[in-house]
Amino acid sequence: MTETTKPAPADIRAFRAENPKMRERDIAAQLQISEAALVAAEVGIAATRIDGSALKLLERVAELGEVMALSRNESAVHEKIGVYENITAGPHASIVLGENIDLRIFPNRWAHAFAVSKKDGDQERLSLQYFDKAGNAVHKIHLRPDSNVEAYRAIVRDLSLDDQSQEFNADPTPSSMDENGEVTRDELREHWSKLTDTHEFFGMLRKLKIGRRAAVRTVGDDYAWQLDNTATAEMMQAAVTAGLPVMCFVANNGIVQIHSGPIFNVQPMGPWINIFDPTFHLHLRQDHIAETWAVRKPTKDGHVTSLEAYNAEGEMIIQFFGKRKEGTDERDDWRSIMENLPRAGTSVAA
Repeated sequence: MTETTKPAPADIRAFRAENPKMRERDIAAQLQISEAALVAAEVGIAATRIDGSALKLLERVAELGEVMALSRNESAVHEKIGVYENITAGPHASIVLGENIDLRIFPNRWAHAFAVSKKDGDQERLSLQYFDKAGNAVHKIHLRPDSNVEAYRAIVRDLSLDDQSQEFNADPTPSSMDENGEVTRDELREHWSKLTDTHEFFGMLRKLKIGRRAAVRTVGDDYAWQLDNTATAEMMQAAVTAGLPVMCFVANNGIVQIHSGPIFNVQPMGPWINIFDPTFHLHLRQDHIAETWAVRKPTKDGHVTSLEAYNAEGEMIIQFFGKRKEGTDERDDWRSIMENLPRAGTSVAA
């Protein structure tokens, strides 16, 4: 839809009322609007515009007590139940390093926010929902039975904006890094071989002006080898069987959300593969995975191996590592799982 033909807030609400069982992201896609525009249409009814600053949220969020933190991209939803603690806030990058809620936040990507109240029978479901300039969801905080509702209402009151418009005007999403950097394979391998920490990887990509998928495709199979697209599900099941703790990263342009620990209850449902654990839920669209790679990076403690799944546009959907302590080598059981996953072109149908 063009800017001149986008649905009015009343039309958005009417469509929602006519499709009560449709998921919000599906409604937004059907109407060709952003998810933020969908929420904005409820301002004054079930939503309140609040300050979209991540830094202002981080000043107050611990007051809520136990909540569910939700971060997602188009293909994966990552949910963690816990409290926001050990917060280090900065204008360019902020960290939440709690026992359960572990986040890397990029505040300059956060732009809009709403406090949302939904009726579910006799229950009132409260949340704080944050979006980027284009209206894409960045992070959501859902209250739970033991959350501090008084603190929530105080936060909403203090962060409420004068502008309570139901209209949402999106700014276009900035273009991503060029996938086709002119770096040669030898130059890439030279830089790759000198890595001493996984956190240096993104800086290397920026320096060489190459996208992540282009790098793993180029570097050579001693550092990166392509897996069959069933490998993510097989890795999850193998980790459950082995009792192996993993690190699971899901990111969008404003946040990275991390689970660190064992996983227990893995369930496929249609195109989704899910984890339903007491404090960790994951929902991954397997049919969105276009390429899967095992990626090996040198560090000062020896190499570490990740599983990375990419969509058709070359964007990383999800990433896994074996959990390890800083200063120790990678676990042998994680390496064994990764090295024995089916490689691209070798999978045999059942």
